[in-house]
Amino acid sequence: MYGWVDYGGVDGCARASSVVERGFVSYSNEAKAEILGVEAEILEQFGAVSAHVAEDMARGALNFSRADKALSVTGIAGPDGGSAGKPVGLVFFGVATREGVVMHYQCHFTGGREAVRLQAVQEALRLLLSLVD
Repeated sequence: MYGWVDYGGVDGCARASSVVERGFVSYSNEAKAEILGVEAEILEQFGAVSAHVAEDMARGALNFSRADKALSVTGIAGPDGGSAGKPVGLVFFGVATREGVVMHYQCHFTGGREAVRLQAVQEALRLLLSLVD
């Protein structure tokens, strides 16, 4: 089973329940802390869009589910919210497994909000498929 942390869900996917145990939507820092157990200090020090938070979100998805593997997504889709250090299109993916593997991937996608979201979903699916290989 896989845990999934995202901003869109997997509605409408036939037989998704055979591989997706549950999902979490955690836009705010408070939700990331309450739902997934992300440490407030990590959020304050690195910000919600960071490798550290992506990894903690994936760990939390495992801790609060029966999943064997978890994937998290945190980023800035735009059109606002970017900065010089964290531009629109910056997305971090976190991966955690029951075997103790924790890692992150960083991507910078281009285009408008919908294009960034679509690219993030495509990358998330690619990562999920790599976890089952």
